[in-house]
Parts: sequence; structure tokens; C-alpha cells
Amino acid sequence: MILRTPEQRFSALPDFPFTPHYHTLTHGAGELRMAYVDEGPRAAPVVLMLHGEPSWSFAYRKVIAAIAKAGYRAVAPDHIGFGRSDKLADRSAYSYASFISWMCDFVSALDLRDILLVCQDWGGPIGLSTLAAMPERFAGVIAANTLLPNCEPPPAGVSDWPGDIINAWVAMTRDATDLPVSEIVSGVCVTALSQTVKDAYDAPFPDASYKAAVLEFPSLIPLRENQPGCAENRAVWVLLDQWQKPFVTAFSDGDPATAAWSDVFRERIPGAANDWHMTIPGAGHFVQEEQGEALAGLVERVREAI
Repeated sequence: MILRTPEQRFSALPDFPFTPHYHTLTHGAGELRMAYVDEGPRAAPVVLMLHGEPSWSFAYRKVIAAIAKAGYRAVAPDHIGFGRSDKLADRSAYSYASFISWMCDFVSALDLRDILLVCQDWGGPIGLSTLAAMPERFAGVIAANTLLPNCEPPPAGVSDWPGDIINAWVAMTRDATDLPVSEIVSGVCVTALSQTVKDAYDAPFPDASYKAAVLEFPSLIPLRENQPGCAENRAVWVLLDQWQKPFVTAFSDGDPATAAWSDVFRERIPGAANDWHMTIPGAGHFVQEEQGEALAGLVERVREAI
């Protein structure tokens, strides 16, 4: 079953005046509507911003506004199951491969090229896998509080992966039937979010039946070598080990869940030999939410340079 969040749920979003656009995806015998923001000149260089769990493109609102004002094309889709995009009611309908396939379809359908990818949380594995599938379309990457798990020891991977935080998150969601989305987002921020902003994070989900993707996403993280996604991520790493175009890390100073991946990206990827890397102060996991202006400034500098 396909669910669509009523549009009135999005009628009072703070600082998010952007007109929604929609791309239709084929899913089995039916169709899925994928929502996205598309601001700025259509012919301008592209900044593609990918969100993670359990947020949506709303998290990038400060970055979108700044990038469009600077004259670039700001594109921010909602993954299927999130934001204004359609939602599949069955958790088993979601897979790691499907999220990547949907994003590849989206990038191809919009014919996005010369892309600077900005990815946070699950936006990293999905975005970097999309890059690996069509590297000619991408001009650079900014990785912000994200990861690409490969279940390998250092220096190829992270020591003691997945660690207590990830293990606890996966265990908590594996058998859950509901999640307090806005409280989860606010809880991993340095500063608690206002009620208006929390309402915006809850807007896509009228009730628990809309949250299958939110509930299933953590279980798709490859924690062991034999899980789906691990071999696929290792294949992406093969490409990244040869990636010469700019690769920039923009991790916050308050996110222990992803911090170790910053060093792996910098040490493994040839294109990471640059002076743009930032540690952004005053933010937890959702760096674009708490320090969107700082992230936007970095995006502008990198986009201009490439």
C-alpha cells in the first residue's frame, strides 16, 4: 500500500517557502511520487543535498536558501518514505538497493550534471552509491556527519564498528511500531529545537502507519560482512579509492556516532587532499539544522572553486 501525506500537514513550515516538485518512479505495478526542492537557476551548477534518518529536505532549508541566493541550483529530494514523498506502508518494501535505485532514477530523470553532492547521515551511503553508479555526473562531494560502512578494520574502516550507539539504535528500531521523530532529531542536537521546528519534522507522518521507512532504515545499516549493503559499499569504496575530484568533510564537533568516519574519508580518498575540510562547532548530528549557515558557506566556497 502507498500512503501520501496530506498537503495541509505542510502548511506552516518555518523558513521553508520552497515550492515542491515531484518526480514519478515506477514501483512494482504502481508508481511512487518523489518530492524535491529545486531552487535557483536551472542552468546553474548543481548542489544536490541528501538527507538521512529520520529527517527530510526541511533540514537543509538554510543551505537551500543561501545556495540559491548565491546563484546556484539547489536540489534537495525527499527519499521515498520521508518528507512529501510517497510512503510504502510495509517495512519489507524498503531495501538498501531500492533507495539507491530510486536516487539514480531521480538524478537521471532530472539529467543533473556537474553535481556537488552534499550528504548527511544516510544521505552518504545513498549519495555515494549513486555517485559510484554514474561518476561522470558528479564534480565533488561534501560529506557531513555521514558514513559508508564496510565492516573492515582500520585504516580501511572504523575501529570497533558498529559500536554501542549504532547497535543501540538498530536494536531499538528493529521491533518498534512507532518513533517520536521530532524528539529523536532534537535529542541529538546540541540545542533543543523549538516546537515549531519539531512540528515540521513530524509533519510528514500523520500517524505511525506512515513511518515504515523511518522504522526500517536503521536495520538496513550493514553491521556485518554478510548483510546486504556491505559488499555494495565495498564496491563504492573501490571507486572512492581512485576519486580525484574534490572530496570535503564537514563534520560537527558534537556527533560521536559518525566522527570516526571523517578520518577514513580523508585518508582513503585522493580527492580529499585539500584545505577545505571543516570541523563545525556548535552542532550535533544534524549539522545542517543547527549550523546551516556555516555549512552553506563551505558549500559556496567549494562550488565556486570547482
